[in-house]
Amino acid sequence: MAVTENLKPEKVFHYFEEICGIPHGSGNVEGISDYLVKFAKDRGLFCIQDKWKNVIIVKEAAAGYEKEPAIILQGHMDMVAVKKPGADIDMTKDGLRLAIEGDNLYAQDTSLGGDDGIAVAYALAILDSEEIVHPRLEVILTVDEEVGMDGARELDVSVLKGKRMLNLDSEEEGIILAGCAGGARVDWTLPVTRTEQEGAAYEICVKGLSGGHSGSEIDKERGNANCLMGRLLYELSGTVEFGLSELSGGLADNAIPREAAATVVLTGTDRESAEKLLTEKIRESEADWKQEHQTKDPDVCIQVRRMESDALECVGKEERDRIIRLLCGAPNGVQAMSADMKGLVETSLNMGIVKLETERAAIQFSVRSSLESAKKALIKKLESIASMAGAAQTVRGDYPGWAYRKDSPFRDMAVEVYRKMYGKEPEIQAIHAGLECGLLMAKIPDLECISIGPDMKDIHTTEEKLSISSTERVWNYVLEILKKK
Repeated sequence: MAVTENLKPEKVFHYFEEICGIPHGSGNVEGISDYLVKFAKDRGLFCIQDKWKNVIIVKEAAAGYEKEPAIILQGHMDMVAVKKPGADIDMTKDGLRLAIEGDNLYAQDTSLGGDDGIAVAYALAILDSEEIVHPRLEVILTVDEEVGMDGARELDVSVLKGKRMLNLDSEEEGIILAGCAGGARVDWTLPVTRTEQEGAAYEICVKGLSGGHSGSEIDKERGNANCLMGRLLYELSGTVEFGLSELSGGLADNAIPREAAATVVLTGTDRESAEKLLTEKIRESEADWKQEHQTKDPDVCIQVRRMESDALECVGKEERDRIIRLLCGAPNGVQAMSADMKGLVETSLNMGIVKLETERAAIQFSVRSSLESAKKALIKKLESIASMAGAAQTVRGDYPGWAYRKDSPFRDMAVEVYRKMYGKEPEIQAIHAGLECGLLMAKIPDLECISIGPDMKDIHTTEEKLSISSTERVWNYVLEILKKK
């Protein structure tokens, strides 16, 4: 029996559960892309799958809607695939383990992928129906949105006729999005060499943080495990002599990291005093962090474990200090708030991934801004910091923002439909998170976009939840938009 068998709308949750059975983390999309192609071919629908595995499916207008302008339905097929430490699941090979708690659908021990599996499920349920009325539908399902919008960037849109696009990649019901920030990924790399160092080895872990999406939740100022680890290591470097053997934190550059870990080797001659100083400094730091984050991240903690080995390969002291200073010196979080829209973050960045490898240290950021000039300035600031430490910087996945459009008949129509359905006005907002609308608007002249979606919580984390009742309400709203003449 399917977990979602008794949920409504039936077809939406049927397809969502099928999608969840196919591993589809970013970079691992071949299976789900091929599934979508088979879905279209089995129903005799026009379908294109490009070499990047983007999929476009077209369904001609229902009777009576042949003269209505086409509507593009758009979402992405990849998800941020994260799991709890020690979870017995391989997200590159295994399907998700769905479960229900009250009004929420979630995945056991992993992220759910409601962002943006629900867009795929909505689209498939519409395409599979002969009862739903609609104009010509052009469904765009892109790949690798979560790692830089790579699919949308490469997509050939020449087959499309639509000038109205309904993006289904939002996470709050009752809000119509009409603008978003642009962004880019920034990578730092620093070469390192290693030598064996002897001493007492300790694993230090920063844990207990809430994490979250680096666009929609960066304004909550939650703790960033990579930044906190850098701060701790900097404090330790002025207190005890140690070698740095391992360092890692974060799972995706656009997810606020919840955990970070480092392995250090105390190299001083007075091991007993060094171990005491290490413990004292860690406890002091933990107490400081708990006070600083008592409202934003009250469960933050530092765990320390004595390791069995007394000899590990460590980076050189100068290289260690450069890495630590990069972690401490890099900006992170909200950099500026919008002067035009109250409460909207204008510019931010997130130090999402830190990894000390055999021959290099790697640090990855997600940079966002609703102002192109501010985005470029922040990237230049990072470049300046990197160059002072001898690190190389590369930029990838640069995508434009989606500027708010004062006049939009499509948006006005969506507002009218919402008002008639619910007897109230929807909120019109712009967001700091990135959407593919900006990239597609640059490819399709005069394209009007809006973005909607059902209520979701804690996307990109293992606590991600999708509201069942909201999914049904938004489904009904989408159908009303489609049948509006």
